[in-house]
Amino acid sequence: MPLLKLPQPYDFEVSTERFRAFGVDRANLWHEGGLHRVVEGRELRIEPAPGGVLVEPLTNGDSPVVLTLLGAPFDLPAFYHFAQADPVLACLTRDLAGFRPPLSPDPFEALVGSITAQQVSMFAAFAVRSRMIERFGDPAEHAWSFPTRERIASAREEELVELGFSRRKAEYVVSLARSELDFEELRELPDEEVKVRLVAIRGIGEWTADWFLARYLGRPRAWPAGDLALQKAVVSYYGAQDFRAFGTRFEPFQNLSAHYLLTGARMVGS
Repeated sequence: MPLLKLPQPYDFEVSTERFRAFGVDRANLWHEGGLHRVVEGRELRIEPAPGGVLVEPLTNGDSPVVLTLLGAPFDLPAFYHFAQADPVLACLTRDLAGFRPPLSPDPFEALVGSITAQQVSMFAAFAVRSRMIERFGDPAEHAWSFPTRERIASAREEELVELGFSRRKAEYVVSLARSELDFEELRELPDEEVKVRLVAIRGIGEWTADWFLARYLGRPRAWPAGDLALQKAVVSYYGAQDFRAFGTRFEPFQNLSAHYLLTGARMVGS
């Protein structure tokens, strides 16, 4: 299997924990010690290896997708240096050494994922999302391709409701697919303008927009202050209550700080 090198430090088990923590994710499938993802109709298997990961099959066009999925764009050395001044982050970066938060390679997938997770548990969100993937995506050997924007745009809302979506979320997802939102244009905009464009879409609020900044665009200062799990982690670790303002404590590493707090609360505890 070809080796794809990753920026160090990198820990495969910790970095891919999200794909095992909340149940089956058909588009990012954990199977027998490896992560499976369909790219351009081909199923890739990703396994840990010294200095990076083994990917089979691997073409030049696959590398950017895999690197994004595995969180390669994050500057961990700079964040770890910053974290030493904060006792909580100093402990978390030690306990979760090499954790690179996964990023979504696809903007439509990122937004649909957040919509399914609105006001429900992550377990429920993963279950509903996987049923949608099986219904509208294309199967490979183990994993499935995430449904395209065009495929969902042609779907009826009732079809999503039958899969477990609430009527409102079915409307949101289909409306998003049919919208004129230009994902490529969003990549070039500053954080606040991205949020303005997103919240103009029915069903997308600040929470969803913040997670799009964090988990698709990988913006360093993304801070999902409205996330209940993050709020719980902040209270547990710091006792703080003003969650939006508290994010300035982690300037300019709010995104990585949020992920380390969330994952630390789940895997390490306070």
